[in-house]
Amino acid sequence: MEFRFLRIFAMTLVLAVAATQSAVPVEMYWMSMFPNTPMPKALRNLLPSPAAAAGNHMKAAVADMVNENKGAFSAYRFSAYRIRYGYTNRKNEFADGNVTTNKDLFFFESKLHPGSKINLKELTCKASKTAFLPRLVVNSIPFSTQKFAQVLHYFSLQPESAASKILKQTMEYCEAPAMEGEAKYCATSFESFVDSGVSMLGQNIQLLSTELERETQSQEFSIGEGMKLMGKSEIVCHKMSYAYAVFLCHSIEKTDVYKVPLVGENGTRAAALAVCHKDTSAWSPKHLAFQILKVEPGTVPICHFLARDTLVWISN
Repeated sequence: MEFRFLRIFAMTLVLAVAATQSAVPVEMYWMSMFPNTPMPKALRNLLPSPAAAAGNHMKAAVADMVNENKGAFSAYRFSAYRIRYGYTNRKNEFADGNVTTNKDLFFFESKLHPGSKINLKELTCKASKTAFLPRLVVNSIPFSTQKFAQVLHYFSLQPESAASKILKQTMEYCEAPAMEGEAKYCATSFESFVDSGVSMLGQNIQLLSTELERETQSQEFSIGEGMKLMGKSEIVCHKMSYAYAVFLCHSIEKTDVYKVPLVGENGTRAAALAVCHKDTSAWSPKHLAFQILKVEPGTVPICHFLARDTLVWISN
């Protein structure tokens, strides 16, 4: 009887520890790293829920992922990602005319001044709401194109389904080699997202995101007073399309990140993040930025705003 009691107690303890590690203390984990810094709302909105690993929840998450990728913004966002960060260099996929965009996708740093007007799809399209899974759950799911059959089995997907193609594309982005002068990784859990930022920049850092007063329709915005240079060494983390939250994070040398106050035509206010690349000499000559701005690689800094679900680590 005593042995049976001890065995049941031990099993209960193991399950309690597993539950604690996998679902509960992400807020505590944040506080252990940044005791004097509140967690930004953009990150808090992605915290795992107790039901996050349940079968019905995962089916719903996969369906949401597919629906998010049906919109025009999805094509825009991931085309923009590949254009901006070097995936044009390998296959020259984005020659002139192959990407639907607007004239304000890229701009010169001189445009960042009060009164300047800009049209931002990044700001008016809704951010992805796909949340993180508990770390123990994520660690049990393969995240590799070499084990893609296991991934499809886990999510109960057919190889030719729309969801399957989205999952594989994100993995390929994560596995692609970094550009020259770039450090790159994919964070697949809340903890790995925090750990990677700390490992690259240390604990004296802060997390930035675009802040929008309210949801709004596409419109022209004016830059207001109070623009601020936030840092010259940052890690930009792009929210990728996946069945759970995955961020592709990278640090590129010689870049500035600004927080830019904006006011829309209908009065909507925002504080948006803009990044200016000081050295574009390693970019492909066929890069869309050079087509839009009519300049050569390495001749002038090139800037762009970040999507709403993009997060940025900077040193304090």
